[in-house]
Amino acid sequence: MRSEAAVIPGPGTATEPSGDGAKAAPAAAMSRDELLAGVTRLKGEVGKVIVGQEQVIEEVLLAILAGGHALLVGVPGLAKTLLIQTISRAMSLDFRRIQFTPDLVPSDITGTEVMEEDTATGHRSFRFVPGPIFANIILADEINRAPPRTQAAMLEAMQERHVSAGGETMDLPRPFFVLATQNPIEQEGTYPLPEAQLDRFLFDIRVGYPSQGEEVGILRATTAVGDAEIEPVLDGPGLLALNHLIREVAAPEPALEYAAALARATRPAEPEAPELVRQYVRWGAGPRAGQALILGGKAHALLDGRLNVSPEDIQRVLHPAMRHRVLPNFAAEAEGITIEGIIDHLLEAVPPPKSRIPA
Repeated sequence: MRSEAAVIPGPGTATEPSGDGAKAAPAAAMSRDELLAGVTRLKGEVGKVIVGQEQVIEEVLLAILAGGHALLVGVPGLAKTLLIQTISRAMSLDFRRIQFTPDLVPSDITGTEVMEEDTATGHRSFRFVPGPIFANIILADEINRAPPRTQAAMLEAMQERHVSAGGETMDLPRPFFVLATQNPIEQEGTYPLPEAQLDRFLFDIRVGYPSQGEEVGILRATTAVGDAEIEPVLDGPGLLALNHLIREVAAPEPALEYAAALARATRPAEPEAPELVRQYVRWGAGPRAGQALILGGKAHALLDGRLNVSPEDIQRVLHPAMRHRVLPNFAAEAEGITIEGIIDHLLEAVPPPKSRIPA
């Protein structure tokens, strides 16, 4: 059954807690500090299951708080799917997992019409049965295994927050997040994601191997008796209130100019592009990159207890916001110039504002 779209509560608006026995207080009754405390508790709940990966967890939470989708890229066995499932368990939200395969068709995601017959009258009619996309958190597992037609349905849902099926346009529940996984090394039976769809992901998050100490901790936790109990600490209205709160964080003019300068420096045809970009980049980032930098920077600033975006906040999210939006050329591949190296060069080539933005 479809969920009703949640509404960000205004001043004096009473909001009931969401279902599923959510223990979080109504969003209208929660202060900024209480909402941020809920995020801290959320990280603690995730830490009960996920060993290490602090940077990955932070970047996923930054994307969710900023109201965007996230793509997690890593080799098999690094707990990408488990991380997303654990985050969903720590929030009182409707969660669905979609396993992407080459034979997946759009109706498997959006839903389909079925014919029903009234046994008394013999009257036949069509009824739409919603697909798994009608949920708050979507785990799109191995998203690059689906064919282009299916990716087109995902693109509409990610960008427009609605789906078209049965001749109608239907809104998706709020909040709505797509957290997708992708295996970078197994290419058989995969379809490269279109650049237009990649651009809809706020962050491209790279999941690396654990350290030796973390790997020992993983072995200890996964070979013992019993599973960790995850307590839901955020509900839908609370998360929507946090999304709204993020956008209220101030982005001073120097921060906006810095984000725009970083995005423009990735475009080879721009006069301000550094020589490395002119030589090794085929396509640069579009305006959505700047939006990702500002929204991600706002989320990072708020979690750090500040109400203004600083250059350091923008630098913190530069890699996940840019790595899927900048396309290196053949010369870069031939000479071993990686996208990470290009982004690192941007930090050196584009100076931050001289005067620090006040916190």
